[in-house]
Amino acid sequence: MNDTRQHQLGDLQFAIMRVLWERREATASEVHAALLAERGLAPTTIATMLKKMEAKGVVDHRTEGRRFIYRPLVQEREVRRSMVRDLVSRLFQGDATALVNHLVTEKELDREEWLRLKAMLQEGEDQGNE
Repeated sequence: MNDTRQHQLGDLQFAIMRVLWERREATASEVHAALLAERGLAPTTIATMLKKMEAKGVVDHRTEGRRFIYRPLVQEREVRRSMVRDLVSRLFQGDATALVNHLVTEKELDREEWLRLKAMLQEGEDQGNE
């Protein structure tokens, strides 16, 4: 893993990033509108969080008149990788197999997810034997 940057986001920050990844850019008002039904937060909460995320280096903004238009500076793939790596490190002492074991033994996967996981594991094994 070459990317040593850590992109640890809280639940609200990740939800905001999902909106920005989907739209490519948005104002605080647009992010608020997209998350209103799910979160029910005040517009000022979203604006404040976007400022914190900008200071953290995960979003940037451009000014258009009096509006700040935010865009993501990190890709979803990078954030997921970093957050999963942190999860595996903190909860499973760095053992990714223990994470998969937990998902399987604790019945965290439904049948469809189990079959997809099984197929991915098989595909990975097949590629390793080529």
